[in-house]
Amino acid sequence: MIRWGTCLAAMLVLASAANAQTAVERGSYLVNTVLTCGNCHSPKGPPAAIAGKDFSGGLSWDEPPFKVTATNITPDKETGIGSWSDAGIKKLIRTGVRPDEVQIAAIMPTGFYEIMTDRDLNAVVAYLRTLKPVKNKVPDPVYKMAASRQVFPGAEKPMPQAAMGDKVKRGFYLATIAHCMECHTPMEKGVRDFKTKLGTGGFDFPGPWGVSTSRTLTSHKTTGIGGWTDAEIKRAITQGVSKDGGKLKPPMGYEYYAKMTAADLDAVVAWLRTVPAKE
Repeated sequence: MIRWGTCLAAMLVLASAANAQTAVERGSYLVNTVLTCGNCHSPKGPPAAIAGKDFSGGLSWDEPPFKVTATNITPDKETGIGSWSDAGIKKLIRTGVRPDEVQIAAIMPTGFYEIMTDRDLNAVVAYLRTLKPVKNKVPDPVYKMAASRQVFPGAEKPMPQAAMGDKVKRGFYLATIAHCMECHTPMEKGVRDFKTKLGTGGFDFPGPWGVSTSRTLTSHKTTGIGGWTDAEIKRAITQGVSKDGGKLKPPMGYEYYAKMTAADLDAVVAWLRTVPAKE
């Protein structure tokens, strides 16, 4: 009875907190923390986004299958998404298909967003509608072959809102929409090996910071984060500081994750503890 009462109380607190937020407030929290939208969609100085240009288009990628630039997601009607319907924006986020039926490059991690609850998806759209329109035309994408898309296992459909009362399930949800395993799982012939190498890291990210290699997030005691304390994991996520005190490199969006609530960070760590130990 005591355990049930504790669980029920926690669920009621979560429900109360969720209901206290407006859709725009919830959307702002998601876009500016967990989803790290500005990390790709805002032009960088470096190190921060160029003042007044937030969300007006940002990073570019020139890969064998495509040459694309993160789009303008402000409500500008000519160069942004101001002329898109709510349904069109939601379709793009959940499926990677634009209103004109073009499948976008998997650099936009829509394969991690199908799990997004209807409440959160609505909130993200509501917040994007409040952004200042910025006129900024980014280069049109060039697709050299058909765009492929891989859905993260367990993220194939929206998570029921009731599941958010379970700490580990909530952590899985948050880590998924934060697309952690997009960078922290190696790719074999264009496909991420989520089945046997989930969270084992190894991706190289060249940039102004030099070359950053994604770390292992499994619960392995020596090569992973199994020997880290909860506080050390949270510090790495929010401050970019490793267990040994060394400074971690971008492009991980530490400055975004620093604004996550304590409860959300606790949930993410709880789920990371369940990732199978692998070298």
